[in-house]
Amino acid sequence: MPSLNDIRSTFLGFFEKNGHRVVDSSPLVPRNDPTLMFTNSGMVQFKNLFTGVETRDYTRATSAQKCVRAGGKHNDLDNVGYTARHHTFFEMLGNFSFGDYFKSEAIAFAWELLTRDFGIPRDRLLVTIYHTDDEAARIWKQVAGLPDDRIIRIATADNFWQMGPTGPCGPCTEIFFDHGEDIWGGPPGSAEEDGDRFIEIWNLVFMQNEQFEDGSMRALDMQSIDTGMGLERIGALLQGKHDNYDTDLMRSLIEASAHATSSEPDGPGKVHHRVIADHLRSTGFLIADGVMPSNEGRGYVLRRIMRRAMRHAHMLGAQDPVMHRLVPELVRQMGDAYPELNRARPLIEETLRSEETRFRQTLDRGLRLLDDELAKLPDGAALPGEAAFKLYDTYGFPLDLTQDALREKGRAVDSAGFDAAMAEQKAKARAAWAGSGETADAAIWYDLADRHGATEFLGHDTEEAEGQILALVAQGCEAEQAETGEAVQIVVNQSPFYAESGGQVGDTGLIRTETGAARVTDTRKIAGVFVHMAEVTMGTIHRGQGAQLSVDHARRSTIRANHSATHLLHEALRRILGEHVAQRGSLNAPDRLRFDFSHNHAVTPEEMAKIEAEVNEFIRQNSPVETRIMTPDDARALGAQALFGEKYGDEVRVVSMGRQGNSGKGADGQTYSIELCGGTHVGRTGDIGAFAVLGDSASSAGVRRIEALTGQAALDHLRDADRQLGEIAGLLKAQSKDVVNRVRALADERKALANEVAQLKRQLAMGGGNAAEAKEIGGVKFVARKVEGVGGKELGPLIDEMKAQLGSGAVLVLAEADGKATVAAGVTPDLTDRLSAVTLVQTATAALGGKGGGGRPDRAQGGAPSLDAADAAFAEVEKLIGESA
Repeated sequence: MPSLNDIRSTFLGFFEKNGHRVVDSSPLVPRNDPTLMFTNSGMVQFKNLFTGVETRDYTRATSAQKCVRAGGKHNDLDNVGYTARHHTFFEMLGNFSFGDYFKSEAIAFAWELLTRDFGIPRDRLLVTIYHTDDEAARIWKQVAGLPDDRIIRIATADNFWQMGPTGPCGPCTEIFFDHGEDIWGGPPGSAEEDGDRFIEIWNLVFMQNEQFEDGSMRALDMQSIDTGMGLERIGALLQGKHDNYDTDLMRSLIEASAHATSSEPDGPGKVHHRVIADHLRSTGFLIADGVMPSNEGRGYVLRRIMRRAMRHAHMLGAQDPVMHRLVPELVRQMGDAYPELNRARPLIEETLRSEETRFRQTLDRGLRLLDDELAKLPDGAALPGEAAFKLYDTYGFPLDLTQDALREKGRAVDSAGFDAAMAEQKAKARAAWAGSGETADAAIWYDLADRHGATEFLGHDTEEAEGQILALVAQGCEAEQAETGEAVQIVVNQSPFYAESGGQVGDTGLIRTETGAARVTDTRKIAGVFVHMAEVTMGTIHRGQGAQLSVDHARRSTIRANHSATHLLHEALRRILGEHVAQRGSLNAPDRLRFDFSHNHAVTPEEMAKIEAEVNEFIRQNSPVETRIMTPDDARALGAQALFGEKYGDEVRVVSMGRQGNSGKGADGQTYSIELCGGTHVGRTGDIGAFAVLGDSASSAGVRRIEALTGQAALDHLRDADRQLGEIAGLLKAQSKDVVNRVRALADERKALANEVAQLKRQLAMGGGNAAEAKEIGGVKFVARKVEGVGGKELGPLIDEMKAQLGSGAVLVLAEADGKATVAAGVTPDLTDRLSAVTLVQTATAALGGKGGGGRPDRAQGGAPSLDAADAAFAEVEKLIGESA
């Protein structure tokens, strides 16, 4: 029986033998489609090739693409665990032709692979085609010998694919497997098509038309092929199963879940194990591709998936976090095909452990709240939307988790009510998850790349170079020339200017020609083309001219010092905080560096001191910074750190710095920092000068941010801090080394004095004793006092002392301090059934022109605009006391 790993290899090997380039899976976060939340099909990474915006050095490709459907338009989350073929994570096998072969070859490839390499009986296969696609019908008869009754014509969109309302489109043919008469269901297009007898296993899309806004179509100049076959579906078929969760890969994860929860894999908790197995895959791969749990966007969807799996583990009786213990089995099953899992394993485990620990702290309370709400409802009634929102808002339960919990009780949720309560949050989330891929107006840059090729970067070795101006772009259009004062984007064949990438900002500088000059304010990279954002400062610049390009040396020097320091900082964080630390973003600017990294806790002052000291130790070492070009696999074997989610080419630059041990000979095993990086760096670590941390803060959930300075900026910062310390020491008349203890003593002294002042103010306000001053109104002793210089915080103890002196009675104090008027009242416990301090305060406040006030029956407080009407306030309170008699 072939394993899913075997099936994946067979598929890719078949198409590789037939002239296809095996292309690695793209990340789950799309880089070229801002409309998608996650990569959900194999064609996503090839979108620009199909539209003709981009070209590559191959016209045939094959891939095993990791996909997630758990948010946005494509969302299978609710069905996962309850059906045989729904997943949040799945692998899509595909073969693609970009203007190379078309229908005949695509159908022949599919038939040969299915019947010969996979050994599927021919008489168990049938196909659907678009009802007008006579060409596909003819080819199926020729290639496969299928009779008309096994070539089913479908007139709906099920067999006509479109990229969108406009753009490439075309008919498709779907291949089905017949599981036999003992399983209920009919062929596609029949009344029983929703049954499980006939299962689709492969879809071949024939991209042959372009559709326009008016509904018309024309044949594409470049007709292409896009196919997709779910690995889980074909795996179940080839392993003689009718359920994707019975395949070897999924079964191994289910058994790992059963072992971790000490429960039976096929017992009453079967659905729970299936959910955990599926969600483990989507969670692991999303974290490996740079997504971290959060309250919005992609991170919110990840958190929903994680918490859904964690709740199912809880229902299996797990008392401690479980999900992180399943990661080794996931890596064992899929790590060879997807090496990013191996690299990200510490981060995946740490994130799962931390998230489950936090979630379990609220899970029990949330489920109890759910049970309490259900107890108020008639049998079978839906949970009100307001209650579902309370679960979300108070306990972090996503709606689908609540729905999942209720499903087992035969209940539903008032989704409309929930949507109304969640409108603002959902709108915010929808706005946040829009992707960040290349923009649609990038066609001009792809066109320039096709005509001229990618810009050659010379800036690793020089800051000045000559080049030829290949294009001038102004206001989105190509131009022949640009004159003084015009903003223009300049493209040259080679450049020493670094284009913004990997956290390093773009270079600035000058471009000069025989007829003019331009100041470069930024450099960016689009489709491999370096775009120099510039303003013509003198004369006129023409397309085709030779140019002298000069990078701003001082600015570049500070940027590369910050970039090299970032590498040392990354390694220091990993060694001091743990292997789970991974880069989550950075900024290497001329004035500072910023580094975001995965870590679930604030960095302690002690840890930060160690990190700063370690970075400075390797700066002082002044070891050479070495760069090598090698394959990604060789780089990773060397131990190079890669940025998760980045896609690397056939060759990568590996930057090494720092020497460990005493030999200092630079053997690979003694290198301190090794990273894949295309940025610019110092020649020796000593060129960084110095490193000073400004602070640590939270960037997002599970991500911390460190900001720091290097070189002269770091020295200036330290000198300024030392100057300020000296000034403080002078003011304290102490030596610098004694400042901390002196400040601590002053703080203690200030606290003691503040307490003493407060006590004196109360004594002054108390005057000569309240019992003697008390009026008796209706049998109640009453003391009224107006005081100055006593703040609201000091009135509570004052009221209590006055009540103690009275023994029995009521007290009203009108106080004014720092321009604020406060009303406070107290009633001794024996009288609170007759009088309330709250009522006394509200009555006095109203007489003073204000309103409100609150507290307890025995002591209350409120504010007032002023005390100008103090006598009237006392009179109203006395009247109230008299009426209470």
